[in-house]
Amino acid sequence: MSSIVGILYTSHGGFTSVPSSYWEGIRSERSYRDDVPMETREEMDEKWARTEAGKDAIRQKLAELRPDVLVIFGDDQQECFDFNNHPSLAVYMGAEFSGKAPLPPGDGDEPKPREVRTAPGHPGLATAITVGLMHDGFDPAFMMDLPRPDHGMAHAIMKPLTFYTDFDIPTVPILINAYYAPQITAHRCYQVGKAVRKIIESYPDDLRVVVMGSGGLWHTPGQEKSWLNEEFDRTGLALLQEGRALDYARHFDDYKIPEGDESQDAAVVRRGVTGLPIPGGPQGGTRETLCWICASAVGEGQSAELIDYVPIFASPVGNAFAFTIEAP
Repeated sequence: MSSIVGILYTSHGGFTSVPSSYWEGIRSERSYRDDVPMETREEMDEKWARTEAGKDAIRQKLAELRPDVLVIFGDDQQECFDFNNHPSLAVYMGAEFSGKAPLPPGDGDEPKPREVRTAPGHPGLATAITVGLMHDGFDPAFMMDLPRPDHGMAHAIMKPLTFYTDFDIPTVPILINAYYAPQITAHRCYQVGKAVRKIIESYPDDLRVVVMGSGGLWHTPGQEKSWLNEEFDRTGLALLQEGRALDYARHFDDYKIPEGDESQDAAVVRRGVTGLPIPGGPQGGTRETLCWICASAVGEGQSAELIDYVPIFASPVGNAFAFTIEAP
């Protein structure tokens, strides 16, 4: 039977995937709430270094775990799906997939463009997860090919593969609609994670599996009066560290958007906002936290180790990195 040997949690923010020397220029084009502090250049450099150290730690943990397969929970932001058809949950079952991978910035004034990379899938485990979810009362979409090949696989999958692998580990992407209302809830993500664990552990092949939650934490970049709710992130991370996945989901779903918070206004149609009814919880990019909640449910009851939480006001985003090593 297959075994889950570890669970990894990682932010994948585009803003902080480039060195801090670029942050000030990007920051000047964004809207912030009046009480959002602005870091000095030295502070931005320090937060960039901490972000890179967090990524280095995740890369090292992944190497130590020696997985045969990666299962990554990530959201899709109109890469595989658009508003002609946007499922709440989808599993990629193909033998391989391609997508845009960020390149390290060069010595000039702008980051390099992204390149297309290809990664192997794992059709056997992906099929088992899809069928198993259906038997457990879920209704996942399935993909045997990329629905929009010109866009490729979602960035929530491609970025961690870029950061932490050489595109050599067979990977099962599980995509959730965290972003566009009406979205999946944190409680449903918790249920998905619990089901995925059971399916992996019943898979007949002897595979070492690492599960990853990709995205988040709090961020509403590009929206009016954007801000960073550190308290919300830190409360959720404390629950993660204690292995309290269900409470983490409740913490998320129970959040009430403050009146007048323009950064999370779900009524006005704009970038990332459909204007359709929303579930409880934060809106915007912060909902990528649901990918962490899926992964946390896989490891429910086991404490996670927090590598770092880096509040970056220039974006703003709460970058975080954590892991759970499964007991043998």
